[in-house]
Formats: sequence, C-alpha cells, structure tokens
Amino acid sequence: MKKLGLVLILFIFILTACGSDEDVIKIGSKNFTESLILGEMYALKLEEAGYEVERNLNLGGTMIAHESLRSGEIDMYPEYTGTGLINILEMEPDSDQQAVYEAVASAYEEEFDLFWLEPTNANNSQGLVTTAEIAEQYDLYTISRLQEVASELRLASVPEFEEREDGLIGLEQAYGEMNFASIDLYDYGIKYQVILNGEADVTVGFTTDGDLTSDELVLLEDDGQFWPPYYVAPVVYGETLKKQPEIEALFNEVSALLDNEVLQQLNAEVDIEGREYAEVAKEFLEKNGSSFE
Repeated sequence: MKKLGLVLILFIFILTACGSDEDVIKIGSKNFTESLILGEMYALKLEEAGYEVERNLNLGGTMIAHESLRSGEIDMYPEYTGTGLINILEMEPDSDQQAVYEAVASAYEEEFDLFWLEPTNANNSQGLVTTAEIAEQYDLYTISRLQEVASELRLASVPEFEEREDGLIGLEQAYGEMNFASIDLYDYGIKYQVILNGEADVTVGFTTDGDLTSDELVLLEDDGQFWPPYYVAPVVYGETLKKQPEIEALFNEVSALLDNEVLQQLNAEVDIEGREYAEVAKEFLEKNGSSFE
C-alpha cells in the first residue's frame, strides 16, 4: 500500500511538472495594432512548432511591456530599436541603424539579461505626412523643404509631439524653426482624416502606418536624418532563451518576412478594412508557408 502511495505521488508530481508554467512560452505585445499583429505572429509560429503558448497581448505602453519582460511575467515581446535606445536606456539618438541595434542589444544583455534577436527590415520611425495635393502645390517632399514653407501650412499635431525632444523641439533643433500658420491638437485615430478633409496640411505619422498605403498621402523624407531608426525585433527573457534556445530560429523566421511595405499592408487590413488582427497574422503566415490545424 505504501509503495502504491509513493507511485501515485510520483505520478502526480510528473504530471504537475509537465504542465507547469515553465513549459509555456508567454508572448506579450504593446497596445497598438502593429504590436498586436506581431505578437500574434510570433505566438502562432511557436504553436506551429509544437510549443504551448500563453498570449499576454495588449499589455499597454513601452514601460509596462518592458517591466513585464524584465520580471519574467512574459518571455518575449516585439520592441523597436529607437525606443530601446531613447526611452529605456536614455541614450543619445543615433541615425546609424547598425550602431543603434548593437548598442541596445549589448546594454539590454548587460543590464537586464534580455536578448535582442535579429531585427526585421521594418523601420517604424516617426515622420511627417502631407497630402498629395499639398505636396504637389508646395513641391513638398522633404522635411527641409517643410521648414521653408511651414509658415503657410497648418500642423495637425498629436499628444506630446510639441513637448518631446524627439518631437517638434528636436525637429526644430535639427532643421530650424518651423513657424506653422497654426498648430492644433488631434487624436491619433483621426489625424490623417483631418488633413484629407482639408482641416490641416501636415500631420505626425509613423512610417509603417496602414494609412500610408493610400496614394493620397505623402510621407516626407527625413533628409536631415533627425529621427533614429526604429527597427522592430523580438526581445527575449534571458532564462527562457537559455532553456529553449531553439525558439530563436523560429522568431527569426518570422522577422525575416517583415519590412515597411508588409507592415503597412497588414496594419491597413486591421485599421482600415476592420479585420481582426489575429486573422490577419494567421493569413499572412499561411501565405508564407506556415500550416495551422
């Protein structure tokens, strides 16, 4: 009887260990469309390979996601090199793509035991956007040209843009003062509609926004290279990568599929066409060779 009891205890222990949280890979994301799509893609790739995945998507902003990763509450989330450099590490901006990646990868490993995997070719940097009509009227295709004609144009600003060092303050330091005819504040969700409706002429955008698939909008070239690169990559909890190093290759397979044009299109399918981000992520991977039951 004693022997049977010991066998039963051992059996229960094995079942508990096999079903423990340590065998579940927890994927996080921030609280905007692109991050949700990316988080879902990385989760699906793991599931395709047979891993059990827990989704902790839509966590919130940068600091919430970062602290969740540092504490081990999640095992990975997609982050941007420029965000890591400026917002997390509080380093000086740098326009060199490789230098920024190497700086954040080295500092994250040393300070946090977090590991940046291979970056995508998608650079979701900030930018300034106008309409095709205004661009043609003012020969406006670069930010340096915008500085010359700003006094004739109305800016549709977004929250914090006028106060941030990587917003209007820094932009004027790099290009010179921009005396816009007017500056009005709008929500992120309506900024493009505002300029398309003729209520303003220029707004703040991000270079992988789905709206930029429209021929009616023009993203101005950052010809003075003010904004640092914001290439997105998976960042992984150190202990997780040590225990399961094979997941690196799976994450990198997904990252290799992504560039600005791809993310613009995927974001547009969610934000403009109204599709579910999980459906869009799955369909994209299936088109690129993945198979899900």
